Amino acid sequence: MTGTQIKTPVASWTRSCDVVVVGTGAAGLSAAVALQASGLEVAVITRAGVSDSSTDWAQGGLAAVWSPADSTELHLSDTLTAGAGLCDRDAVADLVASAPDALRRIIGMGGHFDTDAAGEIDLHLEGGHHARRILHAGGDQSGHEVERTLADALTAAPGSTGPRRSSKSGRLQVFTGTRLVDVLTDAAGRACGVTVLGGGGACGQITARAVLLATGGIGQLWPTTTNPPVATGDGLAAATRAGAVIRDAEFMQFHPTILVVPERHRIPGDRGVLISEAVRGEGAFLIDHRGRRVMAGVHPLADLAPRDVVSAAEQAHMTATGEDHLFLDATAFGAQRWETSFPSILAMCRQRGVDPVSEPIPVRPGAHYHCGGVAATMTGRTSVPGLWAVGEAACTGVQGANRLASNSLTEALVMGERAARELASGLGSAPRPGTAVDRSESGLIDGSGIEAIRRAMSRHVSVMREASGLAEALGVLDRLAGTDRLDDAALSATNLALAGRLVAGAAAMRTESRGCHRRSDFPERDAAWLLHIDARTDSRGRIILSRTDQVRQSQEAA
Repeated sequence: MTGTQIKTPVASWTRSCDVVVVGTGAAGLSAAVALQASGLEVAVITRAGVSDSSTDWAQGGLAAVWSPADSTELHLSDTLTAGAGLCDRDAVADLVASAPDALRRIIGMGGHFDTDAAGEIDLHLEGGHHARRILHAGGDQSGHEVERTLADALTAAPGSTGPRRSSKSGRLQVFTGTRLVDVLTDAAGRACGVTVLGGGGACGQITARAVLLATGGIGQLWPTTTNPPVATGDGLAAATRAGAVIRDAEFMQFHPTILVVPERHRIPGDRGVLISEAVRGEGAFLIDHRGRRVMAGVHPLADLAPRDVVSAAEQAHMTATGEDHLFLDATAFGAQRWETSFPSILAMCRQRGVDPVSEPIPVRPGAHYHCGGVAATMTGRTSVPGLWAVGEAACTGVQGANRLASNSLTEALVMGERAARELASGLGSAPRPGTAVDRSESGLIDGSGIEAIRRAMSRHVSVMREASGLAEALGVLDRLAGTDRLDDAALSATNLALAGRLVAGAAAMRTESRGCHRRSDFPERDAAWLLHIDARTDSRGRIILSRTDQVRQSQEAA
């Protein structure tokens, strides 16, 4: 049997259900709501509280063709262009066709999106889009509104007592403060449940007929990130240890505009403040310390170029000038526009000593969204029977080598509902999983290694990469001290180290620059690399990388 697992103490409690959903962002909650409605018995696991997710932090919007002036063909084209040749065209076509209905479902559940003076949905423009198709809520609180709507829908579902606390009522069980350790598999290699770690350090086991991972991304691999503290790659690591195929791990998108907090206002552990792409969509632009436009002449869309282009241009400009950050100038907006369109961003900047109304905002790129992940279909099926992955944890081919702004929340809604529908219709005829069997033991990394992981990733596996730095980062990850004690810090370090090895290993293998993977020693895109890099582990925990010519074949067939 391939794969490994973390050694855990004997479970102090056990539960069983039809489907266990891990994660409560847009993808996990949309799946849970639909599964609950289907009558299946569902267990929902969330590492912290229900709303502690990247979804709740998301400032931008949700992309969908909403205006007669727009078209699915244009949305498709924009997504494929941003994806730099590695998108799955069929998956993208599916997404853009399904997006409007996904948003109508949220509206039908009570979600509210911003409207204009005529009462129509107010559409916005973001980088890489050639039409206004971004729906916002509360100006810059779109993710929070999606999270609120789905959480309220789950609370209101028949037989539930509400997801805001651990509960067991009817056919819904919700476990807050409960963290995924591993996916269990039976003798046939089929997923049959999960092991989890509670806040008090006790381990539990939930057996299930199917496991759905909606665990988000890996942003905590880097010291500067827009991701919440829970984004430590738990789902990616657990899927890897269970033998799943991981695809395109090297493609980590760095958002161009993360607030650089002035020294006197910095607080250890403070969240990274994202300055939404929508700010540039409304006319803000990047300048350097001398007031020169950074994106002038770099790309036809200038400051609204795809994120990979903007971040790479910023990094190159900072390297050339020696500046450690740049500025986003939105002073032309005026106070009223800031207060109306971007109230949360304005408040967070002012709390950290920057007033965007009167001064340019100091910014630099930061880790934002993982375009790679567990290889999955648009319904979430992975290479491991009984294991589904949705949202940012999955790699469906929609994002390609670089995500188009505001496609991710939309994809999460589409995939969550789609996966639930497939599970509801297919579990009745699916074989029941067998008893979980032990896989080879995977060692734990001591929690003290987290800072060393982040330093290595920041120095060598950030916006720009090269061979010697990638080798150094892999060396650091391989030399981390181990531990026999399973606790929260050790689990974070172990999962981050594995995610880092997947990212850096694939980045070293891909000797070109494409999308959000940039190599200073291979600065050009190479047609020979119009393919994916897949990774999986063997029974000793070694990562095996391989190339697939799936993209080339699908394009030739088209």
